[in-house]
Amino acid sequence: MPIYKTITVSPTTQVYIWKVTEPEVELAKDVELTEHCQNRMDGMKSEAHRRAFLSIRHLLAEAGYVDSDLYYDDFGKPHLKDGKYISITHSHHFTGIIVSETDEVGIDIEKQRDKILKIAHKFTPIQEYKTLANSEALMRKLTIVWGAKESLYKIYAQQGLSFLRHINVIDFSFEDTRTVAEIMYKGIKSHYEIEFLEFEGFTCVYALKMMGG
Repeated sequence: MPIYKTITVSPTTQVYIWKVTEPEVELAKDVELTEHCQNRMDGMKSEAHRRAFLSIRHLLAEAGYVDSDLYYDDFGKPHLKDGKYISITHSHHFTGIIVSETDEVGIDIEKQRDKILKIAHKFTPIQEYKTLANSEALMRKLTIVWGAKESLYKIYAQQGLSFLRHINVIDFSFEDTRTVAEIMYKGIKSHYEIEFLEFEGFTCVYALKMMGG
C-alpha cells in the first residue's frame, strides 16, 4: 500500500509511516540506491528486511529525498546532506521516518508484546507503573517508555548511555499522547518532548530535543 500515515508535528517537522504490504519487486521500482546501500541490501538474507529497507526509500521520497541524500556517521546515525535532521525505524511490516528542519529528532516503532514485562526492570524503574489496572495497560505503557528511550538513544548516539541510569521518561496518561524526558549523562542534562501513537498492535514514539535543552 502507499503511505500509511503522515503526521505534521510542527511546521518544520514531519513523520511518515509505511505499512509494508507490497512484494519486493514492486517496492524496488523507481528506487535508485547508492553503491553502499545496494551492497547493504544485497547482504540482507531476509526478504522482509529488504522490503522494509526499500519502503524507507519510498518514505524518503515522500519527504523529498533520494537514497543518495542520506549518509551515516560512525555511530550508525543517519544524516541528510542538506543539514536537516532525520531518524529512521522499522518493526515487522511497519517502517517510519521523522524529518525536521529545526530539531534533533528520534523515532521508534515497536510491536506490543507481553515479553516487555519480563525485561522492563532492565530499562525503567518498574515500580513507577504499579498503579496500572492490568497487565495489558502495563505492557502498552512500558512499550511507550521503551520506544521513547530508543528514540532518545538515537538522538544522543553516544556509547555508554544507559536506558536505566541515564534516561528518565516522566510518567504520563495514555490520553495525553505526549510527555517529556531528560537525559543526564556525564554531568550534562538535556530535555526532550515525546509524542506517541498506537495502531494495529504497534506503538510509534518520536522525540524532539527541546530548544535550549
